[in-house]
Amino acid sequence: MARLGYDTFGKGPRKVIALHGWFGDEKTFAPIYRALDPDAFTWIAPAYRGYGASKSLTGAYTVEEIARDVIELADHLGFKTFSLVGHSMGGMAIQRVLADASARVEKLVAVTPVPASGVPLDAATYAMFESAVNNPDAARGIVGFSVGGRLSKRFINDVAMYPKMVALDAAFSGYLKSWVKTDFHKEIAGKTLPVKVIVGEHDGALTPDVMKATYMTFYPNAELEVMTNAGHYPMDETPIALATSIEAFLSK
Repeated sequence: MARLGYDTFGKGPRKVIALHGWFGDEKTFAPIYRALDPDAFTWIAPAYRGYGASKSLTGAYTVEEIARDVIELADHLGFKTFSLVGHSMGGMAIQRVLADASARVEKLVAVTPVPASGVPLDAATYAMFESAVNNPDAARGIVGFSVGGRLSKRFINDVAMYPKMVALDAAFSGYLKSWVKTDFHKEIAGKTLPVKVIVGEHDGALTPDVMKATYMTFYPNAELEVMTNAGHYPMDETPIALATSIEAFLSK
């Protein structure tokens, strides 16, 4: 059976599976590793089908498929239970894993995340996101807005162009439709596991108000942190602060 490629960090007893966003891959969380305890945690960071270490794997490119692949990977690794960390689109994906394998998920950490209810983009905005597959200016515009327009042109360009380097166009466009238009929030609403939601103070789209209307409503044991000096990519913008926050939550 085809299996997701992944990066790993640490050899500790607590298992963490970390899922990347639309513009990322298995390297997304690498900037925070230097601040994590490798003796306490084992981190597994897979790439989705069509991305990075899994670029050779084709598929339907949906959040549901991501969840099935992640659960199969956990089985392969012998992870009976685990916590999940998800960035952006990966924030939706970790909730799909929760919906499909609730008894195995210990905690969720959702970093500047897409809610389980999707993202209600209007037609014009959705068309602009679709065009990012082949339009560098659109991709740069999306990334720039998501970090509050305040970071260097090189950083914005590197993030925006990354999928062209590591992902199939069909995967990049396919996952867009899934994370924007999927809504399974009724399947996870009311689940009582500990959930931490982290948003950047400069994120132009996935704001604290969005989280209060979604995650904080869906999960009775959720807490919200607004990370200062960060936008949509705190693993790059404020890696030590993000690592410290995540590890403290998972260590409780």
